Amino acid sequence: MANDRATFGSDLHLELRGTRLRAGLMDALREAVRSGRLEAGTRLPSSRSLAADLGMARNTVADAYAELVAEGWLTARQGSGTRVARRAAPRPPEPPAPPSPPSGTGRGRTAALVHNLQSGTPDLASFPRADWLKAYRRALTDAPNEAFGYGDPRGRPELRTALAEYLARARGVHARPERIVICAGFVHGLTLIGEVLRARGVRDVAVESYGLWLHDDLLRRAGLGTPALGFDERGTRTEELAGLDGCGAVLMTAAHQYPLGGALPPDRRAAVVDWARASGGFVLEDDYDGEFRYDRQPVGALQGLDPDRVVYFGTASKSLAPGLRLAWMVLPRELAREVAAAKGAVDWSSSAPDQLAFAEFLRSGAYDRHVRAMRLRYRRRRDQLVAAVAAHSPETRVSGIAAGLHAVLTLPPGAEQATLRAAAWRGLAVQGVNRFRRPAVPPTLDGLVVGYATPPDSGWQGALRALCGVLP
Repeated sequence: MANDRATFGSDLHLELRGTRLRAGLMDALREAVRSGRLEAGTRLPSSRSLAADLGMARNTVADAYAELVAEGWLTARQGSGTRVARRAAPRPPEPPAPPSPPSGTGRGRTAALVHNLQSGTPDLASFPRADWLKAYRRALTDAPNEAFGYGDPRGRPELRTALAEYLARARGVHARPERIVICAGFVHGLTLIGEVLRARGVRDVAVESYGLWLHDDLLRRAGLGTPALGFDERGTRTEELAGLDGCGAVLMTAAHQYPLGGALPPDRRAAVVDWARASGGFVLEDDYDGEFRYDRQPVGALQGLDPDRVVYFGTASKSLAPGLRLAWMVLPRELAREVAAAKGAVDWSSSAPDQLAFAEFLRSGAYDRHVRAMRLRYRRRRDQLVAAVAAHSPETRVSGIAAGLHAVLTLPPGAEQATLRAAAWRGLAVQGVNRFRRPAVPPTLDGLVVGYATPPDSGWQGALRALCGVLP
């Protein structure tokens, strides 16, 4: 066992040429360093380990290392092993790519990105690393061996059970673990739903007048049309659904319309559910930031009105971090099996350790504590944004601020593009309202969508000053 070369050391790929072992080894190491494949500071395997891997005598490798140290290609220190020397010249670095303009800031010349107020991302610096690590350790310690297999395409039962309890308590969702499917983000879930709906013969999925173009694109790739519903001061005009022939579903952000803000009024919430019941269609509810509300009572999920007609989407991307790639669907009974089968056909399971850690994070109360802490932090930022805009641009109306992680600043007609160009000159990334308008919807509003959750604390005040500096 002591001589089993597979049990010790680290791997190093070398292509040896010729019959002279030491010379071939030295040439291969020089070439690996010269080409940049082995960067300065890289630790090499021990002479014993490399000799076992290459099937040669240990003294041959040790002599080659020693000679390359003498030539300056390598360094060797007691306790630090053999490493690539700092003086070794790697291949010339590739020239840097030209900087891209901040996304959503319009065309024309831009400065380097300094401040980011784009919506859709939380404060990543506030991710609860210590608490997450504790949950991860506990979850891995208690995980059964089968958790590291391929598993159920719906996701780990521990997480689906914890989510069913949490969503019922915090969002008014009627959920059973067997009707929950874990996915890698809202886009992943919407892709699966689009595939299932198309296979069922659905032709169109209605969308709101304002929203993310990516969602439309995903539905169209599934072969579905995306007619847009009208929008007025009370939100999406759900009564228009009755006039859409062949429409089998509608995608909505009912609790906090994205990006314009506001909750769908009770009569329109009831109307969209009534339409789904009468037509046999489905409501696709994107509850992307339902945990964050400030000046209003919590608005329960639309799914609570009819769990058999509403597909509920939730995600940890806003409450924790998008990099976790953790989201979930609570599905009507008649769709649950089909969606699980569609997911299993292409992506059997999301990361089991992450799912187990999130389940522990939910059960321990750490998730609730984190959400409450972030709710206070984001509310302070929202209040500072409102106060700063009022002081620097009193005529600018700030709306959509009762909940969520962004606000809408209404600009004078025709001022949106000029303001975006001014922002780009200052290195400020911010989005215009019309970026989110569906192509078939006529322009009726100019404004900015300001993601006040995005900057870290250290950059928030600077971003706020830059924003005020470009307002008309």
